[in-house]
Amino acid sequence: MSVIPSDSLEALHSQLVRLRADALQTETRYLKANPNASLHPSARNLLHYLGVRQQDIRQLQWELQRQGLTSLSDIGAYTLSRLNGVIGLLERLLPVDTQTPAVPADETSGPERLRKHTENLLGPWHDQSKVHVMVTMPSQAAQGAVGSEPSLIESLLETGMSVMRINCAHDHPQAWQAMADQLALASAKLGKSCRIQADLAGPKLRTGPIHPSGQVLKFKPKRDLYGHVLEPHRIALVAHEAAPLPAGIQSQLVMDADFLAQIKTGDDIQFQDCRGQKRFMRVVANQDASPCPVVELFRTAYVSNQTEFTLLREDKKMAKGFAVAIPDVVVPITLNKGDALILTRDATPGSHARWDHQGKTVLAPARIHCTLPEAFDYVVPGHRVWFDDGKIGGVVKRCHGGEMLVEITHAAPQGNKLREEKGINFPDTPLGIAALTEKDREDLQHACQWADIVALSFVRCADDVQLLHDTLLQWDKPNLGVVLKIENQQAFKNLPGILLRAIELQRPFGVMIARGDLAVEVGFERLSEVQQEILWLCEAAHTPVVWATQILESMAKRGLPSRAEVSDAGMGVFAECAMLNKGPYILDTVRLLKGILMRMDGHFQKRRATLRKLTVAELDLPE
Repeated sequence: MSVIPSDSLEALHSQLVRLRADALQTETRYLKANPNASLHPSARNLLHYLGVRQQDIRQLQWELQRQGLTSLSDIGAYTLSRLNGVIGLLERLLPVDTQTPAVPADETSGPERLRKHTENLLGPWHDQSKVHVMVTMPSQAAQGAVGSEPSLIESLLETGMSVMRINCAHDHPQAWQAMADQLALASAKLGKSCRIQADLAGPKLRTGPIHPSGQVLKFKPKRDLYGHVLEPHRIALVAHEAAPLPAGIQSQLVMDADFLAQIKTGDDIQFQDCRGQKRFMRVVANQDASPCPVVELFRTAYVSNQTEFTLLREDKKMAKGFAVAIPDVVVPITLNKGDALILTRDATPGSHARWDHQGKTVLAPARIHCTLPEAFDYVVPGHRVWFDDGKIGGVVKRCHGGEMLVEITHAAPQGNKLREEKGINFPDTPLGIAALTEKDREDLQHACQWADIVALSFVRCADDVQLLHDTLLQWDKPNLGVVLKIENQQAFKNLPGILLRAIELQRPFGVMIARGDLAVEVGFERLSEVQQEILWLCEAAHTPVVWATQILESMAKRGLPSRAEVSDAGMGVFAECAMLNKGPYILDTVRLLKGILMRMDGHFQKRRATLRKLTVAELDLPE
């Protein structure tokens, strides 16, 4: 049996004592900067953890493991306790004169606090899994059960949903209330509780409308590999738009009522389409046999409001008519690397780049509206800008009060199409705007009537947390839960201060890792690292985490997950809740996610890690 050299143990003991001193010093510095603070145990543990993680101690971990001791990888939930334990073990092996004064520490309650905070925010668990499942509600969730069929919400609750998410960026207050009422009925029927989270929209930073390129409809029959028509395109001729379309009808064409009244089965309708191509449609049903005339078209045609239609009966011209209410066609703006794009403060519809008559020289770059006017007050040349979840990227070359010139630096080789209502991110720009907008305040008044949790979008600093808290107190909601969505670079950098402020307010709260916008803000290559750091910091603060954005997205939308999505879903076991978006296959998706989480839950209890220095910013504390 080998004996560990005492000098090795003394070196380890010395490093650990210094590490504990760093942890305590961080708490001291915080109290010096905030003399009126009364530290909750969770806040104290977070400060101790930050003190440890401001340095790289991987070599120390390796040496401890080599000597058969703990690696400190589980230090998050009870930092000082773990350090005390290893120091005490070493002191039992070393001479008496190397021992240090005892430092009081909470030995066991860190994980218990996290469990309690999770239950206070998200409610009790329904089964053995310790990860809640949150599901975003589609618009049809406001509808009740049909006949003997259960409602969508009842089916979701029975399948495993334990938190219902209502996105206040969509639908309207009456629909939100109907969803909450449906949940109350389903919960009473099944005897299962379920919390409701209302997501506030936050500051809207998106592309504005694009000027329509024209009004045209395309009708195309179904063809085989060789171009032979397999099925004609069937069109309902209507006096006004109908929804849904009759069975077996691919399109509808709104026409004037006088023309429609003269149509009979067997008639032909002749027209010249937008390309000058002569086309015929055969009437296969009229008003007597169906709600509207139905025609079949065997060749592709493009139709506009200027297209003239002639009704033929046994080659005799019976009437002439025109289509009405042809919808606008909005062609997205194509952007290539090296192109220029102007973002505008005013809400004028966007336009495509204007070229010379030879199509070689750009006379005027493309333009599009940015829906957040305040962005023009903070962006400076050199700042990056990303569009449409990072598909298109650029650098600001010039910015003044009304316009911003962007040089496109990131696009696919064949270019990318920028459409209306696509997200815009300014990762380098400290936007000095509050996360709680006027619309959010209006939505919050409705949500307070039925929500258990309010999710604050685009949090940037601790003051955003304070503002939401104060607003809820004005409406006598001291115990309403709050979820803080971390989805921009500022929020990540300020996360320690955000967590400390939220703990101080003593309101049930959690953190959502909104990985869509966050990936664009911090860079896709850094997302894995950043989301892990958020998980670690929240564990140290005994704060529940919601793992969100595109979990099993292909499964929910198309009924079949990718292998990468299944692996990603398993990461939800490191959080306290996993969030699913809506889709036609959402019930099967909930079942799959529950199965994955229950299997993974038997293998993990949070994440054990090597303790490299955190990249998250330090608290601004005096020395």
